[in-house]
Amino acid sequence: MAVQKPSIPKGTRDFGPYEMVRRNYIFNITRKVFGKYGYLPLETPAMENLSTLLGKYGEEGDKLLFRILNSGDFLSKVAPSEKSLLNSQKLLSQISEKGLKYDLTVPFARYVVQHRNEITFPFKRYQIQPVWRADRPQKGRYREFFQCDVDVIGSKSLLSEVELIQITDEVFSILGIDIKIKINNRKVLAGVAEMMGEAGQMMKITIAIDKIDKMGLEKVNEELLQSGIPQKAVDKLQPILMFSGGREEKLALLKNLLAGSEIGMKGVAELEQVFSYLSGLNIHSEVEIDLSLARGLNYYTGAILEVEAMNVKMGSICGGGRYDDLTGIFGLKDVSGVGISFGADRIYDVMLQLDLFPAGLEQTTQLLFVNFGEKEEEYCLKLLDGVRKAGISAEIYPDRVKMKKQMIYANNKNVKFVALVGENEMLEKKITLKDMVTGEQEKLTLDELVMKLK
Repeated sequence: MAVQKPSIPKGTRDFGPYEMVRRNYIFNITRKVFGKYGYLPLETPAMENLSTLLGKYGEEGDKLLFRILNSGDFLSKVAPSEKSLLNSQKLLSQISEKGLKYDLTVPFARYVVQHRNEITFPFKRYQIQPVWRADRPQKGRYREFFQCDVDVIGSKSLLSEVELIQITDEVFSILGIDIKIKINNRKVLAGVAEMMGEAGQMMKITIAIDKIDKMGLEKVNEELLQSGIPQKAVDKLQPILMFSGGREEKLALLKNLLAGSEIGMKGVAELEQVFSYLSGLNIHSEVEIDLSLARGLNYYTGAILEVEAMNVKMGSICGGGRYDDLTGIFGLKDVSGVGISFGADRIYDVMLQLDLFPAGLEQTTQLLFVNFGEKEEEYCLKLLDGVRKAGISAEIYPDRVKMKKQMIYANNKNVKFVALVGENEMLEKKITLKDMVTGEQEKLTLDELVMKLK
């Protein structure tokens, strides 16, 4: 039998111990900040019914769903005449009823509806789990990746948007990443569509606008024309996409262009209210209005947010927005929510590029007991137990091998201290402690060693 070369699917990654330590550093900080603002943890299954997922992310999002074949003989219920129609949606619906979740927001809305009699509104939750998208793998874009979501549902107050901006600012300040928080409003975009004379084509317009950072203005205009938006309407959009003034200038531009749109002016008023709240707060990060920000997901209805790292080219590392009736799809009408999602994998890549992980983070073992032989290892086991009970991470080398090999092991694991306990140390009831950085050695009692390491 031929030897199989080990591999993993494209767009996925293995994370070894050191990578996991760094990733957990990110997760622990986000958890701590989320909890500080009153959010509670939640988890939902890796897979959802396709009826839950389909139609929530737009046509392009639906194409990126990973579908799961039905268990057993998935073709057993398909009529013989339909088995040849490999590309038909009818066949797909018969052989696949479930899919891997595309994001954490739609499953959250499904959860809220299912458990509405058990939860207290407004309901504030955070969720840190993997999601899957059948996207083309590239730098900063994976098919399996972790999201750290924080949402509040059951309130229309703009204080929730402000709180999410505070959370975002605090998380990235602790991580040491300089960011820009970009904000827009889907009501403003609806008003823009009305101003263009294409109110019924808002989704086509926002899907195209959402690609402006990747494609550039010229390509966006081409896509709009190809999707059936008239040249006259595309021309009316240009002053907004090309405008580069400050916040007050952008608000003035919107008030002028959207004066005839009720929904557009409501969006402008919401933006003004958010910035009014922010003016009295100590926000370290830059917060700007981005008139080209659209976020292509169907369910957004109000404020939309995106975050980009200032010192590295990575695209959005965090994003979210207001959704007024996502639960309505599942039978619970008029329950507004707002949330934001931290892209843990992109944040990890940014921190790695900028060397922002704290020094010594990979050091999981503080103390290694060298194994000199049978008597020594039995003696050291008791010492090891005492050290661990004192809260110090420690281990003993499991095999009786040469000292050099054990020291190489300690160096490779970034162990700061090594405990040497031979016949003399056992007689004296002492431990020779070696500092692996300086090379200095000293003899200590167990209590003295614990005090030194703590």
